[in-house]
Amino acid sequence: MIVTLAGGVGAARFLEGLIRVIPQNHITIIGNVGDDAEFYGLHVSPDLDIVSYTLAGLVDPKKGWGFRSDTFHCQKVLQTYHYRTWFNIGDRDLATHLYRTEQLRRRKKLSTATGNIVSSLGLNVTLLPSSDDPLQTYVCSASRVMHFQEYMVKLQTKPKIRRVFFKGAEAAKPAPKVIQSLTNADGIIISPSNPIVSIGAILAVKGIRSALKKTKARIVAISPIVGGKTVKGPADKLMKSLGIEPSAVGVATTYRDFLDTLIIDKVDRKLAPQIKSLGVKPVVTQTIMKTMKDKVQLARLAVSELNI
Repeated sequence: MIVTLAGGVGAARFLEGLIRVIPQNHITIIGNVGDDAEFYGLHVSPDLDIVSYTLAGLVDPKKGWGFRSDTFHCQKVLQTYHYRTWFNIGDRDLATHLYRTEQLRRRKKLSTATGNIVSSLGLNVTLLPSSDDPLQTYVCSASRVMHFQEYMVKLQTKPKIRRVFFKGAEAAKPAPKVIQSLTNADGIIISPSNPIVSIGAILAVKGIRSALKKTKARIVAISPIVGGKTVKGPADKLMKSLGIEPSAVGVATTYRDFLDTLIIDKVDRKLAPQIKSLGVKPVVTQTIMKTMKDKVQLARLAVSELNI
């Protein structure tokens, strides 16, 4: 079994390649729930949905989230009621959130609802939320504390962030099968996701980082930072704000207590000696995924580094 830790768009693109290298029923994905929030009275799990929609071939390829060719009639009507709709949810996308919210109100676990969504979309992967308990990523600027979605979507990552914290992390327990999956994995891949707020939120759940340290499986990560910049999202900004070098070296430093190998882009080949000095094996390749061929090649390389 291959286990991956996954955030949103970057992880989903990598996983598109992985399911073409490894059978879906041999893949377990541990997803970020730190981005989860309530909008319009509904429980929204952005990263879990991005992964599900992408692997099912339903995602909007331009946005990287939501359903392809979705409409936004519901939001337009909400606007006539003077509702501030800064977080866009398409009409088809709403169905997922309605279903999930109904299940949670019936006291079903998030992991149960997620499993039902995944299987209903025709997928055979196992997608596990990192926790069934409330866990949300918050960021602090000089003047305010805000949910990550407000910073990311509403404010377009403009405020300078001084601190990141995970509300609920002290009480959040790993969802069923999360620790077991890490312990029994044949290999573990950390997807090219934000190490601070995507993978960071997963690692904030008690027991997960410890399980990564203890597992006998090799652990391979793909750096989401290329040439000092993130491909998508604010990882570079957040790393710099928190005093972490916004580079592949910074990624290696963040994961060094459990990481065996870090795959970095060709433009960062000069950083390989620094990464090696941290006790992490650097592997240089093209990590930018523009085509399906790119995704498959990167996935194949990651799997080969697991030595399974």
